[in-house]
Amino acid sequence: MTTTIATAKTSSTTQTAAGNTGTKSLADRARPAVLAVFRAVVSFLFLCHGVMGFGLLGGIDNAGGAFPFGQWPGYWASLIEVVGAVLVFAGLFTRVSAIVLSGVMAYAYFTVHAPQGLFPVHNMGEPAALYAWIFLAIAVVGPGAASLDQLRRR
Repeated sequence: MTTTIATAKTSSTTQTAAGNTGTKSLADRARPAVLAVFRAVVSFLFLCHGVMGFGLLGGIDNAGGAFPFGQWPGYWASLIEVVGAVLVFAGLFTRVSAIVLSGVMAYAYFTVHAPQGLFPVHNMGEPAALYAWIFLAIAVVGPGAASLDQLRRR
């Protein structure tokens, strides 16, 4: 079943029962690409954060220090961060990976930062809080364009 909805002054768009429209606004057309770029940038930055646990990019102490193999929770958090960041970057199992990363960052915030003070600006927990919310948003809205999830669905 289709119905025609008149738009202001100009033309009409056809809307189907599924809610698809014949013409999309620029924002609607750009959304998948913007989400893909956002996903790639965030996951790359998070990957940089994760590899620090293994002594790369200055390490956990800015002197090349790394978590000892198997140490809880630092080593395992770093491993989850690296694997999750690669999966989100590739857009593979994006929603599940983003939920896990959101949880890792929420855990980090509440166990490491929150005991040091009430506000993130005082307890140095802003990055953890932001990553937790950003990955939650990625889990909700999905990977956008150019993801392996899209290829997997085909």
